[in-house]
Amino acid sequence: MNRQTRTFIVVAIAVVAATVASYGTYRALSRIPQKPVEMPTKKAVVAAKQMPLGTLITRESVKVVDWPAQTPLQGGFATIDEVVNRGLITSVVENEPISENKLAPKEAGAGLAPTITAGMRAISLRVNEVIGVAGFVVPGSRVDIVTILANKANNGSPADTISRVVVSNVTVLSAGTRYDQDEARTDAKAIRSTVVTVMVSPIDADRIALAQSQGELMLTLRHPLDVEPTDPRGVRLAALYAGTGADDSAPKPAAPAGGVRRVAAAPPPPPPPPAPPVVKAYTVETIRAAKRSEETLLGGYVAR
Repeated sequence: MNRQTRTFIVVAIAVVAATVASYGTYRALSRIPQKPVEMPTKKAVVAAKQMPLGTLITRESVKVVDWPAQTPLQGGFATIDEVVNRGLITSVVENEPISENKLAPKEAGAGLAPTITAGMRAISLRVNEVIGVAGFVVPGSRVDIVTILANKANNGSPADTISRVVVSNVTVLSAGTRYDQDEARTDAKAIRSTVVTVMVSPIDADRIALAQSQGELMLTLRHPLDVEPTDPRGVRLAALYAGTGADDSAPKPAAPAGGVRRVAAAPPPPPPPPAPPVVKAYTVETIRAAKRSEETLLGGYVAR
C-alpha cells in the first residue's frame, strides 16, 4: 500500500466518524424536551387605530394587550375604563400605548380646548396658500404674524404704509378646519389650510384681533430652535422706496415743547499749525596767514 492510498483511507475514516458523531449529537439534542420560558407581562391599553388630536376615546378606539413587565409604561393604563371619554391632546398611531401625558384631564372634554396651556388663548386666522407658507404651516410650527397697516390722510388718500410684526414666535395648534382634516384623511390629500389656529397670550390675542380688522395678516415660518424675538419696528413704505432698513424707518424724536429749536453748537476751530523749528547758528573763525575772518553757519549752511 503506497502513501497516497493510506492518506485517502485516513481521510475517509475521519469523514465517516465526523458524520456519525454529528448525527448522534443531533439525535441526542432533539430528544431533549423543550421548556418554554414565560416572560412576565402586564396589561396595557393601546390605540386600536390612528387617532388625531382632539379625538374623544371610546371603547372601540382602544384595546388591551400584553406588555413586558420588565419595561413598564410610565403613566400607562391597564383597563379601558380608565381612558374612555377622555380627549387626546396629541395624535397617536395604531398600537401606540396610551399614557397620561397624551390625555386631557377628566371631564375636560375633547377637541382643541384641552390642549391650550393655562393662561393662554387660541385664536384662528384666515389664511390661503400664500399666507400659510404654501401649506408648510402645520401643528407644532412656530410662526411670526405680520400685518400691513395703511394710515390715511384727512382727504382719504393713503399717507403712510408700514409692515410690522404683531406677535412673534407663537405656536400653531392646528392647520385647517375639522372638515378639511377629515377630508384630507379620507382622500389622502394635503390639508387645505384655510384657517390656522395659534396659541397666544390674552394681550397678544387683542393685538391680532385689532390688526386683523385693520389689514391683512401674513405668517412667517420660524426655525424650531430660533427663539430670538423679531424686531417689531417694521418697515415703512418710504424706507422701502429709499432702500433703507428698519433703522431708517423709525420715527424721529419730536421737537421740544414751546417751539424752541435747539441749534447744535459749532465745532471748535482746528488747532494752529506747529511753529517751524528754530535753526541754530554757528560762528566759525578762519585764519589764513595774517588774514582773519569769521563765517556764520545756519543749520549746516553758510550764511552769505
